[in-house]
Amino acid sequence: MASIELVDVSQSFDKNTIIPRLNLKIEDGKFTVLVGPSGCGKTTLLRMIAGLDRQTSGSVLIGGSDVSAIAPGQRGVAMVFQNYAIYPTMSVRENIEFGLKNNKVPKEERTRLVESISETVGLRPYLDRKPSTLSGGQRQRVALARAMVKKPSVFLMDEPLSNLDAKLRVQMRVELIELHKKLGSTFVYVTHDQVEAMSMADTIVLMNQGEIQQEASPAEIYREPDNLFAAQFIGVPPMNVGDMGQDGVRFGFRPEHGLLSTEPADAHFTAKGVISTREMLGSETIYQVRTRDHSFMIKCTEDLFSVDQDIYLSVDESKLFLFGADEKRIYRDDRRHNTYLHALRGRFK
Repeated sequence: MASIELVDVSQSFDKNTIIPRLNLKIEDGKFTVLVGPSGCGKTTLLRMIAGLDRQTSGSVLIGGSDVSAIAPGQRGVAMVFQNYAIYPTMSVRENIEFGLKNNKVPKEERTRLVESISETVGLRPYLDRKPSTLSGGQRQRVALARAMVKKPSVFLMDEPLSNLDAKLRVQMRVELIELHKKLGSTFVYVTHDQVEAMSMADTIVLMNQGEIQQEASPAEIYREPDNLFAAQFIGVPPMNVGDMGQDGVRFGFRPEHGLLSTEPADAHFTAKGVISTREMLGSETIYQVRTRDHSFMIKCTEDLFSVDQDIYLSVDESKLFLFGADEKRIYRDDRRHNTYLHALRGRFK
């Protein structure tokens, strides 16, 4: 196991700056997920840790030692890629032990390691089969086993589940969480899928345009977003956001915190609207409510309303968020908070 620290790192390609300047510390033994939209710099960051791309400036530390000048194979890390990177003409066993053979590990030790690790990832019955006969999930396990056999202190994973179908992705998420618990190693996982990030991470590092927007636990980043980007990127459906029409300030609330009724309610934010769409998902129903000024997505545990029905929407004061013109959160201890909150009351009735 090992911690990772990026100190004042930057990365540029052909005069295009991908990461302007970034500092990050990843805790030893934690499952850390780098998440953000495509092109935000998360894979670039992962490749810098692995040593596959040298940072333009700054230092990369693993286990407290600066590895900036150390070759990828000597850093004590193993990387699992999106496309599996396994050899189709080799058996599962040969794929897993390939690196061990190259490092002249004795056959008896190779056999012991391969069988032990294949048992851990559920591949023992498939050791003599070719990758083409395996399912997508099984091929991903081969890639994981190839990484594990190196006994790395850090596992780096670049969108490893993106090629799997939705049902298999859910299954593999659970398996990766269980594998992390068994190994106790440092996992750094890159994804654009915030559902993966929320369900797997001890810590989420949310990125956009080469910068860290927020670093926190899944619960904290959902309940206490630092800015408008974090508020709208994390959550399904995303946070509802409306323009207050004053100083560029916007207000927001989570879809599950909007209450619908057929009569006006006494709440801090209220608006009259009409239901324009309805998605019945079994345990919950998601309504799109159009008001005079906005359109909001509301998540309800009961399916009580129909399309084109007139409705009243209300949100309690404690569930409202405020964001300034700079898109940063206006917290409750900010002297502006009460002023804007007071201005919001009754504005959109």
